[in-house]
Amino acid sequence: MFSQQTLDFLFENRLQNSREWFEAHREDYRQYVLAPLAALVSALTPTMRDIDPSLICEPKVDKSISRIYRDTRFSKDKSLYRDTAWAVFIRDKRLYEGLPGYFFEITPAGWRYGCGYYQTSPDSMGSIREMALKNDPDFQAALAAYEGAQGIFEMEGELYKRSKYPDQPEKLRNWLDRKGIGFIRNSVDFGLLFSDGLAPMLAGHYQRLAPIYNFFIKAEGRRAISSTIGNH
Repeated sequence: MFSQQTLDFLFENRLQNSREWFEAHREDYRQYVLAPLAALVSALTPTMRDIDPSLICEPKVDKSISRIYRDTRFSKDKSLYRDTAWAVFIRDKRLYEGLPGYFFEITPAGWRYGCGYYQTSPDSMGSIREMALKNDPDFQAALAAYEGAQGIFEMEGELYKRSKYPDQPEKLRNWLDRKGIGFIRNSVDFGLLFSDGLAPMLAGHYQRLAPIYNFFIKAEGRRAISSTIGNH
């Protein structure tokens, strides 16, 4: 399971920013970061497969587990290593484009988890808005799931400065006026993070978000159909 050593390693590795230091402490990385992430992925796999059998649930780096190395090719920040580590459950990117997924992320300052898009495309948001405005049953299920999870998850995503749908009810504008969308819980409960109760808690909360995830997937299907029609 995660421990204070996990947080200490992430912090110190980023601070040192040294390949030599990392290689000297590679076993700490395996023991305190990789091993608990892999155990978490394995523990959550039955839940994630129940939500969507197409989700990738492989406890390996570059599958369901993040790299520790940063991609600095297009970044002004040339630091070698991340001070974050995460697990992600998403469909195969080689077969699908810009999909939503579930994630869990840990940093030295806290941890978070949820469901949504890493970067929501304008076409995806357009499909989400269209379904919301048509009162699609899957959107209604997603709306009910979010309202039932008040106090657990916050809706995140940049809002337009001026509403594009001023005549719609506020609870709809909260969805319609975003450039991106995700449902996130931030926590500094390190006691829970370091406990055996973490995976069962995540499994239950991920299930609560399943109607939202299913709505996103349906919206992506409609977006893909519209895109195909538009290209003919």
